[in-house]
Amino acid sequence: MSGKLYLVPTPIGNLEDITLRALRVLKEVSLVLAEDTRTSKRLFQHYEIETPLRAFHAHNEHKVTDSLVEQLQAGAEWALVTDAGSPGISDPGFLLVRACVAAGVQVEALPGATAVIPALTASGLPADKFHFEGFLPHKKGRQTRLQYLAELPVTFVMYESPYRLVKCLDQLIEHCGADRQACVARELTKMFEEVRTDTLAELKAYYASKDKVKGEIVVVVAGKS
Repeated sequence: MSGKLYLVPTPIGNLEDITLRALRVLKEVSLVLAEDTRTSKRLFQHYEIETPLRAFHAHNEHKVTDSLVEQLQAGAEWALVTDAGSPGISDPGFLLVRACVAAGVQVEALPGATAVIPALTASGLPADKFHFEGFLPHKKGRQTRLQYLAELPVTFVMYESPYRLVKCLDQLIEHCGADRQACVARELTKMFEEVRTDTLAELKAYYASKDKVKGEIVVVVAGKS
């Protein structure tokens, strides 16, 4: 009898941002696959979850996926979590889910925390339709993607490193124009959360004036008029 894989979102900052259903699943399954067991242990300790953890991340997923699917086919019921947010969204998970679907293993995805939606809805930019880009390539292909995004008629959302934020805003100005409306959402749900909506030029000036930009970054940009 085939088992089941649960995809369980975990808080992106504030530990209260986890559902009752997610907590129940994490306690009931026999094993939790975690991107970083050290990160997950802190969450587990906070909520007194005693389920065993096993590492599953970008460096081992190609090697262990087939074996994991065989065990799930044999009846195991496991959960998959990443360090923060929903598994598979710019985090490990896709390879395992695809293999489970192909093998007939049931996959149940729980709704929950992600940085994309809070950044989008708090930005004040149109959210009825949007494009999610994830992380841009660091070098090869980056300019091509920026050219594509600049022409989109809908709001687009992407992740960026705090170390590359000013450079990213500069490149967006180059392709979208200095007056395009945008938003930088930083450290969402955490103590120093900051959501700033302004023109790309003003956002670049603000963050360029800082000695150092810290935290997880989501950039939201209005579509081309």
